[in-house]
Amino acid sequence: MNFLVITTLIFYLLSTAGYIVYLFLQKDRLYRAGYYLLAIGFLCHAVLVCAEAFIVGHIPVHNLRGTLLVAGLTIAGVFLVLQFKFKLKILGVYVAPLTASVLFIASRLPDTPMQQINNVFNSVWLISHIIAIFIGEASFALACGIGIFYLVQERAIKNKTQGFFFRRLPSLELIDNTGYRCIIIGFTVLSVGLVTGFVYAEFVWGRFWSWDPKEIWSMITWLLYAALLHGRISTGWRGRKAAIMSIVGFVVLLFTFFGVNFLMEGHHGEFTRF
Repeated sequence: MNFLVITTLIFYLLSTAGYIVYLFLQKDRLYRAGYYLLAIGFLCHAVLVCAEAFIVGHIPVHNLRGTLLVAGLTIAGVFLVLQFKFKLKILGVYVAPLTASVLFIASRLPDTPMQQINNVFNSVWLISHIIAIFIGEASFALACGIGIFYLVQERAIKNKTQGFFFRRLPSLELIDNTGYRCIIIGFTVLSVGLVTGFVYAEFVWGRFWSWDPKEIWSMITWLLYAALLHGRISTGWRGRKAAIMSIVGFVVLLFTFFGVNFLMEGHHGEFTRF
């Protein structure tokens, strides 16, 4: 298992190096090298997660280590698909080090075994809930990175310096449109994740909603991104406003993902237990 972790981490680090060099030299072969190295790292990462799932008998999100492993895999996977579709080459400069960091942190955490494997944990509703939530959150993570790129490029344009980032980042329109698509995908999949979570809660606890802190903050996150999409459609929120909202939304999501479990009691505490 350690071999798989180290191998995956090496490919992610090599991808990071490739993308960073691409940022400076702007050679397509460096971009392709970074992309393919990340793809190989993703495949190794997928084998690692599948091996963990085989050992524990379910998706390995029963502790913080497993949760981060799945989160890193999902970020890499969503990026590879979106990159193939939208060709925002510079995004790898953000994603490659992010996935490497998540995997490294996960590898340093203890792999606390689950004391009792509950058959309900393998419910199709829970599996659908977990997969949808992770894909949605990965899409929002990418939207956050794209929002950062937008603000950097906008600042470069306003300063009229045509400096380092101005020459290396794509147009504001391409950045904005790609971020918008990430938000749409994330919001749609997150909605599916919340619905399947409600159904699962009905089976397990006998009620769709129990005012659990995770439920409350998940709904706050959902409403925030819903407001972003509504503002863009109805009042034309684009550019800077959308970029800032993408970043703020991801910060709230991180609190929902980690902060709620660390600071508050609830049904989801086991997903971030050391």
